[in-house]
Amino acid sequence: MSRPDMTLSVVGAMHPNGDGSNRLFEIALCVPGEAIELLPEPKNKHDASAVAVVSARGIQIGYLSAERCGWIGAKLRYGEDLRAVFQSKVKGGALIRVSFSGEDPILPEPAEKAPICEDEPDDTFYPDEIPPDDF
Repeated sequence: MSRPDMTLSVVGAMHPNGDGSNRLFEIALCVPGEAIELLPEPKNKHDASAVAVVSARGIQIGYLSAERCGWIGAKLRYGEDLRAVFQSKVKGGALIRVSFSGEDPILPEPAEKAPICEDEPDDTFYPDEIPPDDF
């Protein structure tokens, strides 16, 4: 039985690529559902279990987080059919969706953004009591 689809963070987007391409710019070009390639980098000088995340245009947008790269990298090395798609842009990086079933991942419904200003105050907020100044 395969695992359900999983959302993973892409880290390192603030760093430039070796060829001078800009990862954040490439993330800005990505659209939800676009294919993403996961490439193990066993010769990476910082982490032998690193997994690069590459856009459909062949531009690296970052790496999988350290918490997931060893496990995902092992699955890739053993030939498991993982499929990944771009999910969304986030501050300083991106999210991707990975399927372990050999089928394309299903994107979750986008979360609704909270309104900037609400008409009614938040009744659940209670400030801390300010103690008197006398000693």
